[in-house]
Amino acid sequence: MPANDRKLTMDELGRMAPETYASAPRRPVVVLLDDVRSRHNVGSIFRTADSFGIERIVLCGFTPQPPHREIEKTALGATLSVPWSHSPTCVEAVAELQRQGYRVLAVEQTAQAEPIDRLAGNAADRLALVFGNELEGVSDAVVRQVDGCVVIPQHGSKHSMNVSVCAGVVLWWVAGRH
Repeated sequence: MPANDRKLTMDELGRMAPETYASAPRRPVVVLLDDVRSRHNVGSIFRTADSFGIERIVLCGFTPQPPHREIEKTALGATLSVPWSHSPTCVEAVAELQRQGYRVLAVEQTAQAEPIDRLAGNAADRLALVFGNELEGVSDAVVRQVDGCVVIPQHGSKHSMNVSVCAGVVLWWVAGRH
């Protein structure tokens, strides 16, 4: 670390109090979790959604729901600051968001997926992003229903990323454009 640098204190970070954050404006971005299994991944995605001011999360299918100590271990309270709901299926949630005027994109490796850095749109666009199960990804039924797919370009030997890491990369990219 350079001699004149130092870590900031919590006060210097200037974060909003949770009660203020609850009524603060949000980015018009909804995250859908399609049968995500791990409570740790769910908690991590809540915390990431909080950090980028995401509108809300929809937990679909058997995705674990708060309150649960394993979710809170990684969410660190974000389950209280990020609005969330549950949908019995991701297909139903996608259809409802499309009726509400959201452009729904699956984050999935498909033949026609666009690299995330080519994602077009503007700050006023209502966007919903579907992240899939740790083993199977976004379900085929959801991929057929969404308005398109995006993918994170990768250059290593592995074919995928952990879903919470993937969500962090995608939400960082989207937040910078909203």
